[in-house]
Amino acid sequence: MPKDNDAYEADLIVLLDDDGNEHEFEIIDEIENDDGYFMALIPTEPEESEEVSDVDEYYIFELVNIDGEEQLCEVEDEALLDKLSEIFETRYANLVDEDEGE
Repeated sequence: MPKDNDAYEADLIVLLDDDGNEHEFEIIDEIENDDGYFMALIPTEPEESEEVSDVDEYYIFELVNIDGEEQLCEVEDEALLDKLSEIFETRYANLVDEDEGE
């Protein structure tokens, strides 16, 4: 039986698309750097059209302040997106390595 401190609780967030449909995501990582504040998210339920191999896909959003309200926006700058992807993937690889070392 897992100890209380070993229990895993996902950080979930619900986003609305342009059509007003809700989509639930799990926050897998967050970083803040000189470029801004970013979150890496994975859908909690894959789209019906997605293949099983797409499960490793994640999305990167930037937390921005629009008219006094915090909103998540897609990162459209390809160079920034590549930079953030590398950071998130390195952090994830280090986390996996740490877990395997225990």
